[in-house]
Amino acid sequence: MATSAAPKSVPIETAHDDMIHDAQLDYYGKRLATCSSDRSVRVFEVVNGEPQKKDGQTLRGHNGPVWQVAWAHPKYGHILASCSYDGKVLIWKEQSQGQAQGGGFGGWAKIKEHSLHNASVNSVSWAPHELGAIVACASSDGKLSVLTFKNIFNGHAIGCNAVSWAPATLPGSLITQQQQQPTAPGGNPDQPAHTTTKRFASAGCDNLVKIWGFREDQQAWIEEDTLEGHTDWVRDVAWAPNIGLPRSYIATASQDKTVLIWIKDAPTAPWTKTALDPSSMSGASSNRFPDVVWRVSWSLAGNILAVSCGDGKVTLWKERLKGGWECVSELAS
Repeated sequence: MATSAAPKSVPIETAHDDMIHDAQLDYYGKRLATCSSDRSVRVFEVVNGEPQKKDGQTLRGHNGPVWQVAWAHPKYGHILASCSYDGKVLIWKEQSQGQAQGGGFGGWAKIKEHSLHNASVNSVSWAPHELGAIVACASSDGKLSVLTFKNIFNGHAIGCNAVSWAPATLPGSLITQQQQQPTAPGGNPDQPAHTTTKRFASAGCDNLVKIWGFREDQQAWIEEDTLEGHTDWVRDVAWAPNIGLPRSYIATASQDKTVLIWIKDAPTAPWTKTALDPSSMSGASSNRFPDVVWRVSWSLAGNILAVSCGDGKVTLWKERLKGGWECVSELAS
């Protein structure tokens, strides 16, 4: 395994009173949001790569552990979504001068409470900004919801653990002429194709990953594909960024200690899967990590995959030129 020296990690004091479940930097890397089992969300300013504790603000509104936070694109302002065991999704927005409590700048207010689910909401994900201010939610009640359209529909038989939006750009649109571009779900093949599409993936407790597309003709979300390969709960799903090349990538992490990379070579091709091989890692076996894999995340360019495992290690993976995936770095807490 070819590894490179990892930069020294910097511990961050968040002042949370319980386990931290998620931490997300905003679009510019200037703010850090964290969430915890203490039922709170905290937002910090980041200066020279280090969060400033004195500037941290606490957002309270959930009645249970907060599992995940997600930043909206800055074109919509400073907006943050959070989801919790209490079955709610809260949308927070930073208030401008005079709107904040006491007339100061930087106060946060809850602008929307989404409570259509009747069980824990485990994941929230904002759509690409080209599609609008849309957020998808996955819940333990087995349902998925998309806030902008006020849609809620059955997604997985047992429960949903994670959602991830596909890039707004249609696969292949960069190199294919307009008249040959693939048609978006529900579109008319006789009319010019759109350059954007609404599509996302969901991960469930039924060991499945499902692909959903929005059909303009029916104004509804339709299940397009079901990806089978895991033997236990799928804990996370991440759709790789794409600037319009034909090939699409999805990474999934599971309770079965595996990470699968799903590849679609063309818009009309089937999804194929490849398992990461961490056998060179301590405690790992062929195709299985040493512990449950909780999170997967792609780099902005879509060529590096970060894998977070229950043993406290994060590994970075890259596809070889001749195919297959290799671990290029390993970070330990």
